[in-house]
Amino acid sequence: MTRRDNAAEALTLADARRLRADRARQVADVLRRQVLHGAFRGGALPAEADLVREFGTSRNTVREALDLLRAEGLVERCPGVGTLAVAEKYPHGLERLLGLAETLREHGEVANEVRMTGLIMPSREIRSRLRVPEGEPVVYIERLRRLNGLPLSLDLTYVSRDLGEPLLAEDLAHNDIFVLLEGIAGQPLGRADVTLEAVNADPHSAATLDAPRGTALLMLERLTHLADGRPVDLEYIRFRGDRITMSGSMSRTPPPL
Repeated sequence: MTRRDNAAEALTLADARRLRADRARQVADVLRRQVLHGAFRGGALPAEADLVREFGTSRNTVREALDLLRAEGLVERCPGVGTLAVAEKYPHGLERLLGLAETLREHGEVANEVRMTGLIMPSREIRSRLRVPEGEPVVYIERLRRLNGLPLSLDLTYVSRDLGEPLLAEDLAHNDIFVLLEGIAGQPLGRADVTLEAVNADPHSAATLDAPRGTALLMLERLTHLADGRPVDLEYIRFRGDRITMSGSMSRTPPPL
């Protein structure tokens, strides 16, 4: 075999591995949703042979797909038993403005560990977004949120002083801030501007959330307004990505002329 033949064979093998990896990701994407939505009765995934027939692919591709889900902590492959779903992600909708306890009420108990509270001088960015006059402090609240005893999110919250100081006298360990704010303000919350992105866990966040340092977290940044349009609550929420999934429903509107 010539050097050119060797190179061609190596390229062919590399292409085959890449195509199998691409197909494995496609299979994993379908199975991931099924696992997260409890589609498999008793938590057991179909046998490898059944998955091969369902997806029309090879056994090696199915095994790579299952390995991807195992690396995410969603399944375990048990010799003599098969593949079992072992983790559950909790759904967090993005369509309604709700506190975490309101959002996840049907999935268990949300407990708040209040780690820090007090008045701070905000940065220019926070002051601008909350429309706070220069030289005026804001209230800072840091909480660790647990769902059914497991760390779920680390919430850093900035609230305008006139609403934040009365908030500090409330039971923050057992209530959502949104519910308390509406009572203090005497009006409902109106809307929120939301940004969602992936960030690496810094040492403090990793230790607090009991997650590996550098692991990917879901960062939700939310600026919440009262019904009258005033911004009052700016939050930076780091979620453990292996314990929550974000979802929403969008409609397409005609583009402006």
